[in-house]
Amino acid sequence: MINALDYFASLIQEEEHIPLFEAALSIGQDDDPQLDLSACMLQIDKFAAQLRRRLPADIAPIPKLRLLNNFFYQELGFAGNLNDYYNPENSYLHKVLITRRGIPISLAVIYMELAQQIGLAVKGVSFPGHFLMKLSVKNGDIILDPFNGNSLSREEIEDRLEPFFINGRGPNDPPVASYLAEASATTILTRMLRNLKALFAEHPHWQQFLNVQQRLVMLLPDEVSERRDRGLAYANLDCPQAALEDLEAYLAQCPQASDADLLRQQLPELRAASRRLN
Repeated sequence: MINALDYFASLIQEEEHIPLFEAALSIGQDDDPQLDLSACMLQIDKFAAQLRRRLPADIAPIPKLRLLNNFFYQELGFAGNLNDYYNPENSYLHKVLITRRGIPISLAVIYMELAQQIGLAVKGVSFPGHFLMKLSVKNGDIILDPFNGNSLSREEIEDRLEPFFINGRGPNDPPVASYLAEASATTILTRMLRNLKALFAEHPHWQQFLNVQQRLVMLLPDEVSERRDRGLAYANLDCPQAALEDLEAYLAQCPQASDADLLRQQLPELRAASRRLN
C-alpha cells in the first residue's frame, strides 16, 4: 500500500496537471492516516450529480452560478467557521465535508471542484489575507467570496487591499487586477500547507509541523528555506541526522543568510547527537 507522502508526490509530479481537489484532500491523511479518500471524492461526485439533474441543458453561466451558490451555501450549509477560525480542522477537507465549516481556501477548493463538475470554470485567487474565487464571463470577471458566495465589487476589493499597505495604495503600486490573477494548483496547495504550518508553529506541535514540511519540501523543491524548516522540526523531534542534512543543505546554498550564524551554532550538537545514535 502506497504511503501518504508517496501518494502526495504522485499527485504533484506534473505541475500543469495536478488534481487540486484530490491533492488538497490528501493533506488530511496527516490528520487521519486511515482516511478514505475515495469515499470523500465519491461524496463530491454525488453532490455534483444531484446538482446536474437540476440544470437545464441550455443554462447560461450566471444562472448556473446562482444555482451552485444556493446548493452549496443554503442546501448543503457550507460556511466560514467564524467561531473557531484557527482550528486546524478547517484546513482538512475531509473535516470540512463533515462539519460544513471551513476557512476561505478550503471552502473554495470544494466549491471549485463542484463547479468544475457542472461545467463552470471557477478559479482560485490567492488574494492577500482572504482567498477568493473568480468566474470569467463575457462582461468580465465575477469575484466571489468563498465564505458565502457573494460577488464583490471593485470598491469592496480595493477596501480589502487597503490593510496591506501601510500608507495606503499609491500610483506606483501594482493595479488591483494583479491581485486577482488565477492561482495555480501549486500556489493553492502551498497556501493551504502554510496555513497549517503557521498554526503548528504558534503552539509548537513538532510532529504535525514536520508532516506539513515534508509536503512543502516536495511541492517547492527549489525553496531551500522549506528544507531549513524541516530540519528544525527534525531537531526538535530528536532526529539529529535528518536535521543535520537539511540544515547543512540550507547553509550550503545560503551561507550569508540572516539566520546562518545561529544555525551554524546548532551543528556541533547535532553532529555529536548523530554520532551517538550511530
